[in-house]
Amino acid sequence: MQLQQLRYFTAVAETLHFTRAAERVHVSQPSLSQQIRALEQELGADLFRRARGNIALTDAGQALLPLARRILADTETARREVQEVAQLRRGRVRLGATPSLCTGLLPQVLRTFHDLHPGIEIRIEESGSHDLVRELARGALDLALVVLPLPSSSPALSTVELLREDLVVISSPAAPAPPAPLRIADLAGEPLVMFRHGYDLRELTVAACRAEGFEPSFTVEGGEMDAVLGFVRAGLGVAVVPSMVAEGAAGDLRVTPLAGRGLRRTIGLAHRSDVAPPRAARELQRVLLDSRAEEGRQTASTSTRV
Repeated sequence: MQLQQLRYFTAVAETLHFTRAAERVHVSQPSLSQQIRALEQELGADLFRRARGNIALTDAGQALLPLARRILADTETARREVQEVAQLRRGRVRLGATPSLCTGLLPQVLRTFHDLHPGIEIRIEESGSHDLVRELARGALDLALVVLPLPSSSPALSTVELLREDLVVISSPAAPAPPAPLRIADLAGEPLVMFRHGYDLRELTVAACRAEGFEPSFTVEGGEMDAVLGFVRAGLGVAVVPSMVAEGAAGDLRVTPLAGRGLRRTIGLAHRSDVAPPRAARELQRVLLDSRAEEGRQTASTSTRV
């Protein structure tokens, strides 16, 4: 029994016409009829009743039809799965991320992914969480690293928590040292270098200041991450940034932790819940999750030794 014969059989069973079935599967009618007869001989039973040009399934044909459909469906599933595995040799992943994560988290993760799958092209969309959610919703991204929780009006997305990160205050070593640890209230009247509108860090910082009863004072605002770091180095003010970014820039910036519970943010990995990400995107998701799990194990091991 051959898959081709099962395809021909289901085509005839669904059209109840040999000529139309032959047109559907793109073979000549005599070739199709010959394969159907060969299948009947192998099974030892007639699959169709042929009477004066009318075609109907026999009992044997009716018994075979759902089995043939299932075999063909499983074959197609197997073909797609194998192709997806093969696609890890080529293809692309469209990943969205906030600018701070592009600076702090992604370089090493993408290095690991590229070493595993050098043929996969990675396209990065750098923006705030609100913009990235919109891009996910319209199908322009496969995955996005966003700040959780998502806005209540967000489309149906599946998210998994990736990391929780403290925010810290950075300042120029040439400027007077702020108290350490620093309270949010200590930022009242302090000149702040502020990100542009749409940055999650801007919204989080402004909300924390207002919760302490004051409006923050900006000396410079509207910059991207690299610009903000440069303005702080120049002594134009202080900025609230993720600790991961501060660690990378600690060589020429003063890093001051926030007192008490301070400020934290939760980063999640999101994709549309109604569409499964491509195979390559799922592999990048696995690398991201594995990298965070490995970092957690290393942190726990260090804490145990101490």
